[in-house]
Amino acid sequence: MAEGDVTRVGLIDDDSLVRAGLAMILGADPGIEVVAQGGDGAEAVTLVQKHRPDVLLMDVRMPKLDGITATQAVCELPSPPKIIMLTTFDMDEYVFRALEAGASGFLLKDTPPQELARAVHVVAAGEAMLSPTITRRMLSHFSEANPGSHQDRHPGLEQLTERETEVLSAVGAGLSNAQIGMRLFMSEATVKAHVSKIFAKLDCTNRVQIAIIAHEAGLTDLDSDAV
Repeated sequence: MAEGDVTRVGLIDDDSLVRAGLAMILGADPGIEVVAQGGDGAEAVTLVQKHRPDVLLMDVRMPKLDGITATQAVCELPSPPKIIMLTTFDMDEYVFRALEAGASGFLLKDTPPQELARAVHVVAAGEAMLSPTITRRMLSHFSEANPGSHQDRHPGLEQLTERETEVLSAVGAGLSNAQIGMRLFMSEATVKAHVSKIFAKLDCTNRVQIAIIAHEAGLTDLDSDAV
């Protein structure tokens, strides 16, 4: 996380007008500082190493190096930033691959300004920008692209406590920490602590990966009352 209460943000998009617009919108939030901008995925690793943003907004489609490949490279760095993919198409097939590569979620480029800033804060706090509806569609896509994946349970699941397994299932259903706390009668801080332990035991870097593991193990109740 950033020093104090300010979240450091980096922008990678080949459209200079889009970058300028994003920088203006995010810069208007006193809790966000745009620390760096890049015009192609090829600049992502260098930008992250030099400026150490907490959150990186990354375009999916760029001419030299696409956002998916760049996301993979950034996620291999020590202590990588959270990555939000930007796309002009709802549920662009490339975004699925980016999520699997380690991105923490995605947003449409026409997302309202207030929602864009909120997304940055949510992802910086360790949550994914995926509603339950998007989670359902993402997991359905993942299942179709990986037939037979349900046959193998992640070995780390055996290390989870009963409570951690309950939290895993809720994360897999797309619930936020606050929603999980309400469902399981825990404080949000306690939920966050459980999620951190799940990350460590399952060797995951974001909630999307947790959702996939929960889905593979048949632990996700996507017909729940998640909102």
